[in-house]
Amino acid sequence: MVTLGSDAKKVALEIIAEYTVCTLQRIVLVAVPAIVFLSGGQSEEEATINLNAMNKLSTKKPWSLSFSFGHALQQSMLKAWSGKTENIKKARKAFLVRCKANSEATLSTYKGDDVLGKDASESLHVKDYKY
Repeated sequence: MVTLGSDAKKVALEIIAEYTVCTLQRIVLVAVPAIVFLSGGQSEEEATINLNAMNKLSTKKPWSLSFSFGHALQQSMLKAWSGKTENIKKARKAFLVRCKANSEATLSTYKGDDVLGKDASESLHVKDYKY
């Protein structure tokens, strides 16, 4: 997704959606069936809301826009689980909430009613991270 740097002030999600889709229209062949995003350091909720905004745009989008469920989009589930057997039910619930939210965002029907709260809204950006 085309987003501003981590230290920049926030912009409207419609701007992120427009710039991302415009960039994709310029460089991705129409024969490509789908484009799947990772969160790119955004919180789970922020990434979901941005995907929803992209899918709401009334412009040519010949590909499906969705998510690749990498580690970052499972963060709230992993936190709920914490590696403990007794948390499996809680983790499944968190994962299903995220799956439903991203499914709705792919259909541009997500209302931003995330019930995971703080865990899903926590930024996953790590400043000066070195690979």
